[in-house]
Amino acid sequence: MARVGAAGGLALCGAVGGLLASAVVVPVAVAAGAVGNATASTFTDLPAPPREDPLPERTRILDRDGKKIAQFYYQNRRSVPIGKVSRPMRNAIIAIEDARFYEHAGMDVKGTIRALVANAQAGGIKQGGSSLTQQLVKNILVNRAESEQDRDSARVQSIRRKLTELRYALSMEERYTKDEILERYLNIAYFGAGAFGVQAAAQRFFGVDAAHLTLTQGATLAGSVRTPYGTDPSIGKEQQARLLERRNLVLERMEQLRMVTPQEAAKAKAEPLGLRMQEEEGGCGASEYPFFCAYVQAEMLTSPAFGYTEADRERRLQRGGLTLRTTLDPVVQRAAEQAIKSRVSPADTEVAAEAMIEPGTGQIRALAASKRYGRNPEKATSINLPADRAHGGGMGFQAGSTFKIFTLATALAKGWRFGQGFNTPGAYVPSAGFTNCAGQKVNAPNATIYNASGEGQGGPYSLELGTWKSSNIFYMMLERDVGLCDVVKTARALGIRRADGGPLAEVPTFTLGVNEMDPLTVAAAYATFAARGRYCRPVAITEIIERDGRKVQVPSSCTQAVEEPVADAVNRVLSGVFTQGTMAGQSIGRPAAGKTGTNNSYTSAWFAGYTPDLAAAVSVGDIRGSYKYPLTGVDIGGSYYGSVQGASLPGPIWVDSMQSALRNTAATSFTPPDMSRFGGGYTPGLREMLEAQRKKDRRRDRRFRDDYYDDYGPYGDEPGYDDYYDGDRQAAGDDDRRGNDDQRGDGGYQDGDGGRQDGGGHRPGGRAPFDW
Repeated sequence: MARVGAAGGLALCGAVGGLLASAVVVPVAVAAGAVGNATASTFTDLPAPPREDPLPERTRILDRDGKKIAQFYYQNRRSVPIGKVSRPMRNAIIAIEDARFYEHAGMDVKGTIRALVANAQAGGIKQGGSSLTQQLVKNILVNRAESEQDRDSARVQSIRRKLTELRYALSMEERYTKDEILERYLNIAYFGAGAFGVQAAAQRFFGVDAAHLTLTQGATLAGSVRTPYGTDPSIGKEQQARLLERRNLVLERMEQLRMVTPQEAAKAKAEPLGLRMQEEEGGCGASEYPFFCAYVQAEMLTSPAFGYTEADRERRLQRGGLTLRTTLDPVVQRAAEQAIKSRVSPADTEVAAEAMIEPGTGQIRALAASKRYGRNPEKATSINLPADRAHGGGMGFQAGSTFKIFTLATALAKGWRFGQGFNTPGAYVPSAGFTNCAGQKVNAPNATIYNASGEGQGGPYSLELGTWKSSNIFYMMLERDVGLCDVVKTARALGIRRADGGPLAEVPTFTLGVNEMDPLTVAAAYATFAARGRYCRPVAITEIIERDGRKVQVPSSCTQAVEEPVADAVNRVLSGVFTQGTMAGQSIGRPAAGKTGTNNSYTSAWFAGYTPDLAAAVSVGDIRGSYKYPLTGVDIGGSYYGSVQGASLPGPIWVDSMQSALRNTAATSFTPPDMSRFGGGYTPGLREMLEAQRKKDRRRDRRFRDDYYDDYGPYGDEPGYDDYYDGDRQAAGDDDRRGNDDQRGDGGYQDGDGGRQDGGGHRPGGRAPFDW
């Protein structure tokens, strides 16, 4: 049908103006001249159409493959053009809400006069007579309201408001075509069950797009608009029964208007509602990957890139209609979740958390934890355990000997070589030589540092042996020699920040991991070495798609924090952790490097490691408080642990998750170190100590062979301590004083349970933390 012209519309309004004004003022005695003047100004001096703020649209979060993993919204809405709304749906809404929509100029004269007379006689609003255009105006005014008071004013049932809506409606009819008005109405209307707009309603009620709504479905949605709360099918059977009645009323009205035949109407009325209610919950609690979702949410709310103020950012998240493509890899995420789930139960008070990140880009591939995510503290946690406090995390756990990597890198950057080291005492007091970055002496003359379980065993240690055996005393002395502040600067360059956001504790036991950390920060630091010294700030969002389709790429933020040759050398040393150190016997079947961490008194345990393709860090501690509830004599995931150490629980979780995450990725090797720069170190007494230990082990092995393996023939020779020196003999040209890690054999460095524990921390006035 052709739309009524503007002049015709105004003339029509003028013709009934007197009657309308009379109806309005029936309860009040007003002079006839005043009525005439008011009527003339009301319907001739029209305002501009109401300002239309962008409709609140839901923000969707997608994984790296484009699959939706979460959504946020103030109103669950996804606007669509009129061409993507089925004809039955359009006809149904017109039939029940405004049958003369294509005939009037914004006001249904008959309906409005009828309603105004009835309302004036009743002294208030008794009947509705609003056209679709008037209803659109009301929704626009409600939508743009900034406060509840403004929203109440836009909804209040008064004749003054009805006249205001009417004037705006006439103005809108001047500016827009009928189809443009209908499109706006269908996108702004509330249909119930949390669905705003016809597209969200079609998805919520029937699991289809608005373009595919059938006659029955369209009539159902059209019937819900008048009383969306009273016909909300998600509430219960009573509301569903009302919705069925409303649907059939719409079908009857469509039949009366000859939009459908009697046969079509009868067939549709005989059908059930056919609801297929879809879950459309918002927020991270409803996400399949809640911890990653929580990180993305926090990133949006804290980053100035999304708004100048937190209120602006919150509004954009809830209303902006953004699509955020993220870095999450479902394969890697499931690998982390399964590795944790197989060893730690959600019911345990001990919690495991893991972060997995891509070296060279900083893209977060997975964030997982053993607890369920939610607001019920008895069954779940709202703390984002793999992340720092700025991203919803908590205090974190002391990182233990995972921090020794920063001292190692600092030493290599300052000229230390493979095989270089010194003799260590059985106990060490950091009484001199430690200065923080403010130039203050921070010595601890009342603290005594021991190695494993407080044992006072000293002796010669090289860079490699001190790392593989995770000697506390060696690393305290190394930190003193290379400079505490320089070690702190290395850590900062690799993104190390306390989980709680506070300043790093620059104390002698810094290298033993006294600072509380989160897995993601540690994983990103370790990924730097996998990327040959290139540190990349963790990133979760790679692309922002605005509601109008504009795309904004989010690049990685990376710096060369460590020289490439230094990173290569660090990788060489930490690779030996899997062959001759604390993780001996736990391999992922490809080149890997890493470091265990077990804190003083077993308050927490860590493992951080990497391949050239993926880095990860795992922490374990008690969520009730790591110092009050140490990891000793505990049952975790159905297994008993006398004490939880870096290699006994975090290490296996790391191994399982990395193996699964990389199963379809070809193995990549580390770049070999520059032996002309890093080879040829010397540690006084180390070779003699290793030879003596080798002889002792041979005697032990010979007795073992004679007693148990006579039938197997000669036992043969095995790689061991002397192989520690073989790698550099030809390269360095010194048979007696050169050495490096050849990474062959288990080396026999472990004594008893040695190599299965490490840690950091320090007890003022008493023993310092131990480490194996």
